[in-house]
Amino acid sequence: MLGSLPLNALVAFEAAARHLSFSKAAAELNVTPAAISQQIRSLEDSLGIQLFHRLTRGLALTPAGEAGLPALREGFGRVREGVGRMRGESRQDSLNVWAAPSFTAKWLVPRLPRFTAAHPEVNIRLTATAELMDHAGTTALPASALREHDIDVAVRFGKGNYPDCRVEKLMSATAVPLCSPALLANASQPLEQPADLAHFTLLHDDTPYEGRLDWSRWLEAAGVESVDSSRGLRFNHVAIALEAAADSQGVVLSLLQLAERDIAGGRLVVPFDLRLPLDQAYYVVSLEDAPNADNIDAFRTWLLAEARGQLD
Repeated sequence: MLGSLPLNALVAFEAAARHLSFSKAAAELNVTPAAISQQIRSLEDSLGIQLFHRLTRGLALTPAGEAGLPALREGFGRVREGVGRMRGESRQDSLNVWAAPSFTAKWLVPRLPRFTAAHPEVNIRLTATAELMDHAGTTALPASALREHDIDVAVRFGKGNYPDCRVEKLMSATAVPLCSPALLANASQPLEQPADLAHFTLLHDDTPYEGRLDWSRWLEAAGVESVDSSRGLRFNHVAIALEAAADSQGVVLSLLQLAERDIAGGRLVVPFDLRLPLDQAYYVVSLEDAPNADNIDAFRTWLLAEARGQLD
């Protein structure tokens, strides 16, 4: 029976079922919505059943469509695994991990030796990309992105709205002022209360993620009106902004969780107690039907254990 079914139609069905939209499935597969509709109709004719209810605003799966979708997704996952093996890629001893660049550099990489020591048989392939931060208007991480790039585990910074994925919160994010101990020791003016920031260079972490806290919001929360929050140096990358602060170039408002090692190592200190929590957090994301389940579970368990040791 399977040999008589067009593969492209099955692919079109899986994408349309995931998005509940012919147009979104068409954009993902780089074809026209009409082509998706035709392929779905052909599949329905071949099976002799209806897979979708065509609604005024989108689609809904019929019971038959819902029944077949999980197994079909698993099947496509195994096809991808089989192709990888034909290319000489063993999924049994590898793990494809994607994460945001600053999280990768400041949090994940310093801890990674502990995972490799515990699981020497697993070869990590680590990709740092800014695609894994929620941006305004694009808060969903589609499962199709994980499938397309063959991602086993993604660490996503956002609100956790990632349909068709297994999602667990890794850790919260908190914005705090940070500076070097040398800056405090050598400054001509004291930095004892937030209003004293008027005498220091403000460093701005302008990493483009949704809901980012800036100096104006922190100063407002601190009840300070005498400091010009717009002045200073601006950086588009968390790690660079933190490095500038560690180099005594000023005081940065950035994420406490990414400064853990710098604080523990004495390169940075938190000069004030006021901490502002973000609506966003770090989430561990993987596919529900991922074929590389054992390695994924081991990495997820390790990540969550590491996060439990973060600074409060």
